[in-house]
Amino acid sequence: MKQITFIIILAAIVISCTSKRQPPSEPVNLTQLLTDSLTAELDSMQKAGGIVGFAVSIVNQNGTLYEKGFGYSNIETKEKYTQHTIQHIASISKTLIGIALMKAQEMGKLKLDDPIQHYLSFKVFNPYHPDAQITIRQLATHTSGINDTDEYYMAKSWVLTKNQDLENVSTEYPAQTLNPSDSIMSIEKYLKEYLNVTGAYYQKNNYIDFKAGERHNYSNVGSTLAALVLEKATGQAFDEFTQQYILKPLNMNASGWALTDVDIDKHSRLYRADHTLLPFYTAITYPDGMLITSSSDIAKYTTELIKGFRGEGTLLSNESYKEFYKKQLTDSNFEEGSRNASHPYNGDYDPAIFIGHSALGFAGHSGGDAGVSTWLYFNKEKSTGMYMAINTDIGDRKRELEYYAIWEKMEEYVDRLNQ
Repeated sequence: MKQITFIIILAAIVISCTSKRQPPSEPVNLTQLLTDSLTAELDSMQKAGGIVGFAVSIVNQNGTLYEKGFGYSNIETKEKYTQHTIQHIASISKTLIGIALMKAQEMGKLKLDDPIQHYLSFKVFNPYHPDAQITIRQLATHTSGINDTDEYYMAKSWVLTKNQDLENVSTEYPAQTLNPSDSIMSIEKYLKEYLNVTGAYYQKNNYIDFKAGERHNYSNVGSTLAALVLEKATGQAFDEFTQQYILKPLNMNASGWALTDVDIDKHSRLYRADHTLLPFYTAITYPDGMLITSSSDIAKYTTELIKGFRGEGTLLSNESYKEFYKKQLTDSNFEEGSRNASHPYNGDYDPAIFIGHSALGFAGHSGGDAGVSTWLYFNKEKSTGMYMAINTDIGDRKRELEYYAIWEKMEEYVDRLNQ
């Protein structure tokens, strides 16, 4: 009798427990776990390192997989650096010159193989080869023979913006001079002074001793000249043209080429390697590096670059995108030993139209200015892209390794986020 009673009681307990059992929990959200894990790791890296603030994004052909900011956009106010924080992105800006040239060609305004002299009001010729004409394509592939010099490019191009408080900032910068705001001038005037034999900045070594089309020689001045040619061909200022045909169609609403074009309250401050505050600055040659944008906006642009490579782009026709990405040069265009075949993110290995291919399956561009370092590359086979922008000078090898570590950490996650 006791045994029967025990069994009945035990059965009642089992039934009671079963009836109170909670329904199965929701399935694990693997994507959220991955993003949380990547966020935690990047946050830890920022806190342990010397980079004041940075933002990253990871995309595929369908859109953004991950975007996040870390650290501070302003040390003094403790303003957080987010995916919506803006700063200029240095030479990644040149890819917009390439897209703009292809758009102008579609519109019948120019052809890449046109001599640039057809569009300019002043003479541009290489004094070592005065009879050789320079074409737009040669500007776009950095084979024009135009050379950036320390004296008249690095020391003249950058200009402090007006109406800013210069107390507690460092206007001294060894690599590029930050000139007074009243030294600003038009792109056309600067380029005439630099490239024409009558110009105040003209010197023979503003060119290299190779005919146009022969030797790859990366040139910011040549890039800006391509933007001027576009202006003359289209009758529209470069910033207005790119706003109409690139930024607006992609809903890059936080982006622009000048502080007056953007919400300055969202702009990051920039810092030297020792965290000394740098002033706001712009460049006379602004098309070569002064696009101001956010990680969130650049994610949209990177997706479009991937779609364009796949034949699904919205800014240009498929034919134009094929030309934009076409590898333009051969070994003969490079100094022996100058091409790095082992670096996956060396866009100078195989230049296209203001964008480049590495030897290991990636396409994109990088950039660097006072207080700015940026990378944008996508995997051509997997259709995944990554972007990173920091607001602090790299400065030394230790900081450089921090920069690479952030990128490598994203690499660990990109394929899993893309599943």
